[in-house]
Amino acid sequence: MGFLRPKMPAPPPPPPPMPMLPPASPEEFTSQQVKRVKKAMIDKKKGYTETILTSTQGDESEADTYQKTLLGA
Repeated sequence: MGFLRPKMPAPPPPPPPMPMLPPASPEEFTSQQVKRVKKAMIDKKKGYTETILTSTQGDESEADTYQKTLLGA
């Protein structure tokens, strides 16, 4: 009985678009900021490659396909 239920409220309006920021140029950074950014990039790359646990050929281990059954137990 759909006529007994109240109508759904209207969805909220979409948020306003984000303001455009000017692009950062390398000349604006201090040498300390440049070092910090380079270190962060190296750490980020290192963290990503250390999470890959398989080789380029994929997982080569045998799959565990044996399932115990209740029949004849």
